[in-house]
This record gives sequence, structure tokens and C-alpha cells, in this order.
Amino acid sequence: MDSIKEAAEGLMDTEADSGDLSIEAGSPQPLGATLVPNGVNFAVFSKNATSVTLVLYLAGVDDPLAEISLGAPEHRTGDVWHVNVQGIGVGTRYGYRVDRDPNDRPNVHHFDPTRVLFDPYAKALTGLSYWREPYSRLITSAVSLDEDGFGSRENELALRSLVVGNDFDWQGDRQLDIPMTESIIYELHVRGFTQHESSRVENRGTYEGLIEKIPYLVELGVTTVELLPVYEFDELEFRRCEGELRDRRINFWGYSPLSFFAPKASYAVDGRHGRQVQSFRQMVKAFHDAGIEVILDVVYNHTGEGNYEGRATSLRGFDNQEYYIVDPYTGEHRDYTGCGNTVNCNNAVVADLIVESLRYWVTEMHVDGFRFDLASVMARGPDGVPLDRPPVIERIARDPVLSKTKLIAEAWDAVGLYQVGSFPGFGRFAEWNGKFRDEIRSFVKGDAGIVPALAQRILGSPDLYAGDGGKPWQSINFVTCHDGFTLYDTVSYNEKHNDANDEDNRDGENTNHSWNCGHEGETDDPAILALRTRQMKNLLAILMLSHGTPMILGGDEHGRTQRGNNNAYCQDNEVSWVDWRTTPTSTELNRFVRMLTQRRRALPALRPAEFISEGPADQPGFTWHGVKRYFPDWSHESRSLAIEVRGREDEGSYWLAMNAHTEPLRFELPPAAEGHRWARAIDTSLAWPDDARAPGEEAELFEQGWYRVEGRSVVLLVLR
Repeated sequence: MDSIKEAAEGLMDTEADSGDLSIEAGSPQPLGATLVPNGVNFAVFSKNATSVTLVLYLAGVDDPLAEISLGAPEHRTGDVWHVNVQGIGVGTRYGYRVDRDPNDRPNVHHFDPTRVLFDPYAKALTGLSYWREPYSRLITSAVSLDEDGFGSRENELALRSLVVGNDFDWQGDRQLDIPMTESIIYELHVRGFTQHESSRVENRGTYEGLIEKIPYLVELGVTTVELLPVYEFDELEFRRCEGELRDRRINFWGYSPLSFFAPKASYAVDGRHGRQVQSFRQMVKAFHDAGIEVILDVVYNHTGEGNYEGRATSLRGFDNQEYYIVDPYTGEHRDYTGCGNTVNCNNAVVADLIVESLRYWVTEMHVDGFRFDLASVMARGPDGVPLDRPPVIERIARDPVLSKTKLIAEAWDAVGLYQVGSFPGFGRFAEWNGKFRDEIRSFVKGDAGIVPALAQRILGSPDLYAGDGGKPWQSINFVTCHDGFTLYDTVSYNEKHNDANDEDNRDGENTNHSWNCGHEGETDDPAILALRTRQMKNLLAILMLSHGTPMILGGDEHGRTQRGNNNAYCQDNEVSWVDWRTTPTSTELNRFVRMLTQRRRALPALRPAEFISEGPADQPGFTWHGVKRYFPDWSHESRSLAIEVRGREDEGSYWLAMNAHTEPLRFELPPAAEGHRWARAIDTSLAWPDDARAPGEEAELFEQGWYRVEGRSVVLLVLR
């Protein structure tokens, strides 16, 4: 008892009770470390362990101060191990040793009492406080470090769980609950958005740095930021796990979570002692104060523990067989993610972990929604077979705490399960519409046979979502995202150029539906540069003028390039950082995007809550047109289409024409409604600022019977 009391005294901070230390049986609920009067209740799940030990630490000290065995019957209820330690509080560092007979199916179980595991429910971790920290307190008793702080493959990160408080003053902050029909999503990387020196923020690459850019995002007109993974991950995992001490690759994107609760510490200005939790909360509150939602790109389909030979830092060490989909005989991990392991999402205990994680981020961190990476993995059962009604997805969809959150599925996995339009989302999930990206790109670059698909995409993809009461907002429309070419690279490269990833250009998607406009990569040819700018505007215009929910990739409005790299997951450099320096192209594109967001807000007919129907010219609905009104060209060689959308009285009406031919086409216009005239809002063939006009400043057409739509251009006319 004396050693435990000494440990507690060392762990105490100013908020903790200073009374005598004592140990009580504790409670099995809730899981994790929970502050209780004068102490902390610890509870952790392990079905197959035969012993569990709680390990307490002092800050900055590797050796344990005390170890508390949970072997007594009063410390176990079912498969949950628990203890109440009185006399400690906020600031306590802890972990667990978990054991079982090493001869009992060692190929399936990964119990190792020499390792100290962090708590799957830990709200903060210590040991990764600084980005690219040289070795993050590696356990190095039997090995020497090289000059960069890296040792042999056997070294393990000394990650500790940290007890944190909930004392943040939200000042009445709540979820914004912006309807999907009103939403414009902007995908960004916390570090990459402000890390470039041209960002001119004080705290580059951090949550605090994002706060400094909020006025820019407000002016741009986005309603929602979607953050690439912020769950704690190890950006140096390739160096630590693969044993290549000079491996240049960095896990920049973060799609390799260590914890489902702990925010990335090194994204905070001060990520020590749990302050990263407060930094994240301050960022969310600042976004909310500006009227912008925060949604998280979350990864529940796999973890950073890797395959069978990977390191055990948490889930694997607690109960490999329960947390992962493994062969019950060989112990081999079934890999539906391309990352070495697959989380057993529809195991009841794992589903609890996922749902409680989501609830935590909503209730304690105030986030507004989630985009689920490789969400189709969550539709697989414990045997890997896709389920019609996956329990974990149904629980998320029907959970009352999550009822006002945005839920977005990446509706595919890494081995061919493609569920775009058929994801079992129980009417609650929107989906990344990969078909929108591919088919809009194909149309704009001039491919044949795309016009029928184009018609579906600009109406919110009713062919995918109209069945069973689906809505247009369920289609998350995008032409670029973090994974693939940027907007600029889509019009500048025919082929991927991923050599810098050290994978011999084998990684990344081979089919990009891109066109370099006549020259591969950088050029100073003014004609090619002008065409590229127009093509970028065409892609942006179709994106923002289509029904559904648009998503913009952060930096595209600047013409950001990744130099042809379409898989920059490992590039922590100017390839991935947003370059904020202004150029004529960036200025032009930025203004064009602002005009598009203003137009979308001002014209409700662009964002219907329900699918609209084709109907008579004097009724709300839509009509297809070709160069001759009422006669669209659906042939294989067609590369043009026009649509007239007639909204209700308060929704407005518009005519949208898209011409991917190289030559201009003369389109007949439908008659304007009585008392109105057609006015030009957007024409991507025109030089700025005439390419896009603000609402109320449209140019009324002198000729109301027809409009010349130039080659490779998009035109929007509105009734005034």
C-alpha cells in the first residue's frame, strides 16, 4: 500500500483530492477512467485474459510507480475488470498489463504482460505530444539509438493513458445542426492547411492555426469543415514498425488510428498533460461561433496495430480475437481494409466501443458529424460476410444522442465491396458519391457516352438514391478529395506521378479520368494555362450547381498542386501543404468559388430537399433541352446537355447548359416565365469578373431566344 500511496501523491495535481489513498472494488460501468468523488474508477474489457494489472505512472518517468492486480473476484464483473482508486484524479497516467497462458493458442491471442497497453477508452494519450517527435520515449533498455533517435524494430512507443477532466466552459455552445440541403462541405487537413509559411498564422499546423483561418472560410462561403483524421495516430509508424531507420515516409493523413477517443496531441500548440483536449474544444467552439460546423473523418475499420506481426499497443493486447476479424484457427488477420487488420465492428463489445466513441465526440467535444472511412467494412459480420442489417450501423443510425449529427459513409472497402447507392444506412447516412466524381470528370474532359450519367448526377443521382424514400442530400458530390488528384492536377496530368512515395509509382489509383490539356505537368504556355483554368471552373461549376451536397477539397480554390501525386498520404511537405501565395490563377479561382457559394445560397432551386420531377413547362419541375429546346441529345457522341429547372415561387428558376465539345453550340432558350427575363449568372468561357456574377448583379440578356455556349464551358442563366 505504501508504494501505491507514493504513486498517488506523485500523480496528484492541484485539482485532485489530497486524502489517503485506498483501493475499492470499483464499478464495471462505464468503461475507461472515470472521475468519481476523491478518485478514479478504472474499467476495461477483456474476455480471454486470465489476469489484468493496472499500472500507475508519474509524468515523464518510464518506470511504474505502482501496479495493482485486479485478480480478486471483486475486481471482475463478467468480462470487465475494474477498480476504484481513491486519492488520485486528473493528470493520472496509467496503463494495463494483460496476460494469459502463452501456450493457449498463441497464434490467435496476443497477450504479453511485458507490454503496458493504453486504455481503449482513454480520452487522451501521452507520448506523442510533438509532431515527428524523434522517438517519443521509446523503451530502449537493450538497444542504442541512432542519431535521429530511432532504434531497432523491437522498440515500442511508451504511450500512456491520461485521466482528463471535463471543465471546459462551452458558454452555451451547441451543435449547429445545419440542414444537409444548406451545407457546403470543405475537406481539409489540420496540419496541411496552415503549415506552409505563406499561411501567415502564428500557430502553423495546429488546431489553433485553423482558428486563425476561420475568417477566410467564412468569406469563402463554406458551412462545414471536414477534418481528416484527428484521432491520435503515430505519424512515424513506418520508421518504427518497418525497421527502415531512414524511411522518408510519414503517415501524414493519419488513417491509422491508435485511439478512438483521444485527439491528436501534436495538432495542439501544447499537446502535453491533456491540453490537446482543451485545444480541440477551443477550435470547435471558435468554428461554431463563426457559424461553421465541424465534422470528423473517422476510421473505425482498422487500427494502427497492423497485421499479425504488428505491434500490440491496445486492442490487440487486450483481446485480439474479439476486437479484430481473425481466422479462429490460424490467427491470420482478414484484411478488408488494405491496412493489415480489420476491426470486428459488429461484435457487440466493439460496437459499444464505436458508438460510445461517437457519443463522446458529440457530447464532450461538440462535433457536428462524421465521415466514416471505408464504411462498408462496418457492414461486414464477424466472418467478413456483408450483412443486410449491420448491427453497428443500425445502432449509429438510430442512436438518440447522434440523431442531429451528420453521418456520411465512404460506401466501399479495399477488396471490392462497393455500396454507393446501396449502403445500409437506414435512411440516416449520406454517401460519398464516387460516381459523381468519375463521371463529371469524364464529361468535362470530353469523353463520349457520359451525357445520360451526367443527367443523373446533376439531379442528385436519383438513379442511386431515389428508391426507398431517399433524398438528394444523401449524395455527397465531389470532384476531388484528399485521395487522388487535386483540382489543378486533374486538368494538368494524364498519369499519376507518385515516385516520391518510394513505392515505384505502384501506389495510388491508375484510372483518374483526368486530362492534361495538351501538356503533362507544369508549363508556361498561356493557351494551355487558360484552358486549364476554364476546365477547373467547369468542374467547380457543375459541382456547385448540382443537386445534392457539395464538397470542396481544401486548397482547390487556390489551384493547389501535388505535382501529379495522387496518393500523397506520406508527404509532409509542400506537396501536401496549402500554398497561400496569391497568383492570378488563385485569385481568379478563389473569387469564382465565392461566387458559386453565394449563388447556391441565393437560389433554393439548386438545393431541393426532395427529388424533382420532369413536368410541363408551366409547372415546377425540370425539362431537358439540347441545342433545340425540348430535344436533348442522348446519343453516344453527345457532349452537351441543358436543363431548365422551375422552382416554386420562392425557390427561383434557372437554365444550366454544359458543353464539353471543343466548338461552340447555339442553344435555343425556353420561354421565360411571364414578367421575367433570362439573365447571365455564370459563363466559364468569359474572362473574370464576367465569368461569375453575384446574386442581384446578373447580366440581363439582350437576346432572349438563344444563347451561344462556347466550347468547353458551363453557363447558368437565371430568371429576373
